[in-house]
Amino acid sequence: MEADDMDKTIIIIGAGVAGLAAGCYAQMNGYRARIFELHDIPGGLCTAWERQGYVIDGCIHYLFGSAPGQPFYRVWEELGAIQGREIINHESFMTIVDENGRAFTAYADPDRLEAHMKSLSPAAADLIESFCDGVRQFQQFDMALMQKKPRELMNPADWLEFNRKIVPYAVPLAKWGMTSAREFAQKFSDPLLCRAFSLMFGWEDIPVMVGMSVLAYMATGNAGFPAGGSLAFAQAIERRFLDLGGEIMYKAQVEKILVENGRAVGVRLYNDEVHRADYVISAADGRGTLFDMLGEEYVTPKLRKLYDGHLPIHSQILVALGVNRDLSAQPHWTTYLLDQPLLLAGEERTAVAVKHFCFDPSLAPAGKSVLHLTLESNYGYWQRIYGRRLYDTEQLQVADILIDFLETQYPGIRADIEVKDVATPLSYERYTGNWLGSTCGWLLTDKTMMMMVKGMSKTLPNLTNFYMAGQWVEPGGSVPIVAMSGRNVIQLICAQEGREFETAVP
Repeated sequence: MEADDMDKTIIIIGAGVAGLAAGCYAQMNGYRARIFELHDIPGGLCTAWERQGYVIDGCIHYLFGSAPGQPFYRVWEELGAIQGREIINHESFMTIVDENGRAFTAYADPDRLEAHMKSLSPAAADLIESFCDGVRQFQQFDMALMQKKPRELMNPADWLEFNRKIVPYAVPLAKWGMTSAREFAQKFSDPLLCRAFSLMFGWEDIPVMVGMSVLAYMATGNAGFPAGGSLAFAQAIERRFLDLGGEIMYKAQVEKILVENGRAVGVRLYNDEVHRADYVISAADGRGTLFDMLGEEYVTPKLRKLYDGHLPIHSQILVALGVNRDLSAQPHWTTYLLDQPLLLAGEERTAVAVKHFCFDPSLAPAGKSVLHLTLESNYGYWQRIYGRRLYDTEQLQVADILIDFLETQYPGIRADIEVKDVATPLSYERYTGNWLGSTCGWLLTDKTMMMMVKGMSKTLPNLTNFYMAGQWVEPGGSVPIVAMSGRNVIQLICAQEGREFETAVP
């Protein structure tokens, strides 16, 4: 590598997984990378926080790429995130319990799932077989296929290989990629299965393919939980970046991306410090990048439409509890369907999801448990009451209503609560800068599916040496996808300079 190449510098905005990954691959390819992060810890949304010995995990439910030889695993190896880390695999994704105690468990094993569903609804045998066959098909599908190389860099041989691998899945991708969970759920006459499938995989408009892929990867041991949780996972990537010679500046919020003659040349922080580099990568919030740091100068009509609020994003309330009770005998994730809706944060709720983390003993003192209760929530509701006493009162009220509900399922649990922590969409916005408190950028739906398939541009018209990475250029988000996004941006920079992209495993 030439000396000039070694001197090339890259500024990266944001120390989330996308920014850390971009930094690691930049260092692997001879660049000198500096990351500027507004928070005092790495990870962005891939984070956790401690309260009185309880660790509240804010991100990973399951991690694609957790099994050797499986898609995404090599990326985690390159980033130093998976080596020596215990992976905890679950036999089921979630259990859904209705008002009468009737339960459906989404087992990862498609044979077990099929038998279980048929026992609940024999009349839906054909529909059940169709779904479970889809899970079986996706067990061998490489979800990283569309992320391994930027589309701009794919040559005819790359496209030939891509088509060779994807053609066998053309029919299931077309069928299940454009069918929403809600549409599929409505095919069931059984009320439990109908309601379960509409909400089990996060949101009603999610393509069924995503849910099938989650179960398929769980069945192959490729969607486990990394012991230690999300922050420990992010800190491992941070160590990899620092070991490669990278630098991270914490509590360093970028105010403006500096542009000279149509070229990104650096950043100015809120403390007026100016830092210059040959390239700038924003792995921060998309809207903040385009409308604030770049002052709307490069916002095209297409981009403006993306951020006008017509596309769905996900914001949520998280009520986390530290409980002096061992809940390990309970299903790790249960959604309870309610006969009477609960009024929470201005909306009626007909279901409550409860998740415990007893499967990872590092997250709570011995014999105790961390409990999460999560629900979607409207950012605007919390924004309207922010800064008033009502904001704090409403958080406590939401928590108390949910704890009252928990009492009906776990009698006496209120007395066992030692820690109570509430995060609203404004909490996510404050600590990550994410627009409207989003937890995963654009939701993956039939409206955004083609954005994912075609890929979104990582560059802006009329602006050189600038790139974007992360969940706002990768519909559907997720930890592995944003890691690949950071990786791909460095591939683009290497291609711009006419040199081979290199990776290494520590």
